[in-house]
Amino acid sequence: MRHEAAERPSASQEKRDGYNRNKAMRLALFQPDIPQNAGALLRLGACLGVGVDIIEPCGFLLDDKRLRRAGMDYLAAVDWRRHNSWAAFRDACRGRVVLLTTSGEVPYYDFAFAADDTIMVGSESSGVPPEVAISCNARLAIPMRPGMRSLNVALAAALVIGEALRQTEGFP
Repeated sequence: MRHEAAERPSASQEKRDGYNRNKAMRLALFQPDIPQNAGALLRLGACLGVGVDIIEPCGFLLDDKRLRRAGMDYLAAVDWRRHNSWAAFRDACRGRVVLLTTSGEVPYYDFAFAADDTIMVGSESSGVPPEVAISCNARLAIPMRPGMRSLNVALAAALVIGEALRQTEGFP
């Protein structure tokens, strides 16, 4: 069973809000605190043509050598944007925000992704606050064996981005 978390804007809303049906999928990192994971996700974005949004504050400086080491020379090839807060990100975001969370209601493989979705992961140490989770259009989970808490955010994002790109025929 496929789940649609939010209705698409009407034609008049699309025109008024500047909604772009052809906008490419994006990945958002909510207040990341491990530079190696952020670097790996920026590299993932570069390789798959998925833009990356970094929602600050981060738990490290964005010029951290560990971020550069994980991202290698791919950092120059990714479309990435910094947002100084959750509110600034929401103001800039035009598609649905789909949160990956251990408390998600829908398994990611049962969700109908759209080409303009932004898939968001929380910080490694604390996820996202409840008010952020509630404001997302969908909350997805990756089913795991009993007793296992969570996957690394970079692995979780790669798994779900792969499924989303498969569904939307968005692989390069």
